[in-house]
Amino acid sequence: MAQTWNVRIAIDVFDRTTRAEARLEDRPDSVLVGEGSARANPTDENVPDIGRELAAARALSDLSHQLIHETVQDIESHTHQRVTRLKV
Repeated sequence: MAQTWNVRIAIDVFDRTTRAEARLEDRPDSVLVGEGSARANPTDENVPDIGRELAAARALSDLSHQLIHETVQDIESHTHQRVTRLKV
């Protein structure tokens, strides 16, 4: 049976700072939320698309690490052994 998990990314820009929230939805047991931000250097050209991309990438990376951490906990609780070879 196939499952679909959706990630919703919300992005807010204020001045030269961009914040993103990546929310993994539709999971039966929990919702995970990753956060990321980007700030344009005052001497750089202000290109909002770059800030949005970087903040979203960082939020997705955070979300990915949380999902791996949760997976390790689930494996360890089922096997009663420490996970040592799961790559991040």
